Amino acid sequence: MFKALQLNKSDTGFSAALVSLDEAELPVGDVLVQVEYSTLNYKDGQAITHTGPVVRSWPMVAGIDGAGTVLESSHPDWKAGDPFIHNGWGLGETRWGLMAERARLQGDWLVRLPAAFSTRQAMAIGTAGYTAMLCVLALERHGLQPGDGEVLVTGATGGVGSVAVALLGKLGYKVVAATGKATEEAYLRQLGAGAVMDRAELAAPGKPLQKERWAAVVDAVGSHTLANACAQTRYGGVVAACGLAQGADFPVTVMPFILRGVTLAGIDSVMAPLARRQQAWDRLAADLDPAKLEAIVEEVPLSRAAEKAADLMAGKVRGRIVVKI
Repeated sequence: MFKALQLNKSDTGFSAALVSLDEAELPVGDVLVQVEYSTLNYKDGQAITHTGPVVRSWPMVAGIDGAGTVLESSHPDWKAGDPFIHNGWGLGETRWGLMAERARLQGDWLVRLPAAFSTRQAMAIGTAGYTAMLCVLALERHGLQPGDGEVLVTGATGGVGSVAVALLGKLGYKVVAATGKATEEAYLRQLGAGAVMDRAELAAPGKPLQKERWAAVVDAVGSHTLANACAQTRYGGVVAACGLAQGADFPVTVMPFILRGVTLAGIDSVMAPLARRQQAWDRLAADLDPAKLEAIVEEVPLSRAAEKAADLMAGKVRGRIVVKI
């Protein structure tokens, strides 16, 4: 038997509860793992609080992310004792996830834990931080270099935003962090932001083309914030879009794209190819300051994961929540 945070939906309503399950109930897979840490991402928050259409199969074990040790494997690339990271691939949505002491997975989904990280540090990063690195890689593929101008990070006190600020700051970029939490300016500057702005400046409907300011943008917010960020991006600049905290709508015109040559780069972390995942984690190991990472993280036991998920969806969380399994 093993403990897991299980989500249930029935005629009597929805529940999220810590339960005991049998290994025989686990889905098929070629790798059995012991999970040491998981984490709370925005999508996990939606699933655990039942505030978004994340879960598509019931009952569901929560947790799109996990890190730990392989117990048994019939996959050629993995053996017992290997440390692993898992992000996405539909876990916590269509397949039992990693807020559990045990999970059965496909070896093709796993990423090798870089030697620079403990399993706890890997989950302090989680899908949010891995997504932030995918955004930085997209900016670099576009040709962005330190010295090209200001880089805007929206939703800066969230998981993606916090790691993006830390990464871009360490790499030498002039980072402007947008947040609705004025009390967190010191936190953002500690991470690497050179300036902090009120998210209200971006959150309302704006003109199709605005004064050029940003060399690049990392946006985890969507809606009017993303539209305004595009409208303010300089000629030839790039915007990496990876989230929808404000909304899934995109009220923009084609003007920034056809008159200023702005590029909108969509960032998907859930189904990204394994080679790109490994590249992102290897770069995180090289470019993310462990001290900055520790400033981002709060740890809770599995028994408090549902409580912290509610706080996350209520906007009461900054940085990353690590769940100790």
